[in-house]
Amino acid sequence: MTLLERYEEILRRLLEEVRMAYGERLVACAVYGSVGRGTQRADSDVDLLLVVRGLPAGRLRRVEEFAPVEAQLESLLGPAGPGLAPVALSPVFKTPEELQAGSPLLLDMVEDARILHDPHNVLAARLDRLRARLRELGARRVPHGGGWYWELKPDLAPGEVFTL
Repeated sequence: MTLLERYEEILRRLLEEVRMAYGERLVACAVYGSVGRGTQRADSDVDLLLVVRGLPAGRLRRVEEFAPVEAQLESLLGPAGPGLAPVALSPVFKTPEELQAGSPLLLDMVEDARILHDPHNVLAARLDRLRARLRELGARRVPHGGGWYWELKPDLAPGEVFTL
């Protein structure tokens, strides 16, 4: 199995387990970062955004609710061979209201997210609105030291306030 095939199988099973765990509460699921871009390495984690209705308050309770999903994938996430690292899941949990309020995380997703589940286009529409706003502002993603940063408003005047 190639590296790409391994990660595709992880994503397939992950989506299956997430759908079973959250049922109708699941609004959207997307992968971003190196796996979203298709540039994963053998030690890449799976950066995941889950938009779910009725999430419990607090990150720890949200992680606890997700734990059975991770447990179901344990054998698939383990090292693929001697000397190879296991694959880690790095989920971020948002309610639909939190998604609409915005987050710096969405800047990481506007160019690199791969939406796995979004039947009502909630996440896709939110990312489209952010992309449009970034275009209005003349924003650009600037490569820097193997990563990048956003120059959100190149013509920003001192004291000027703007919103995304």
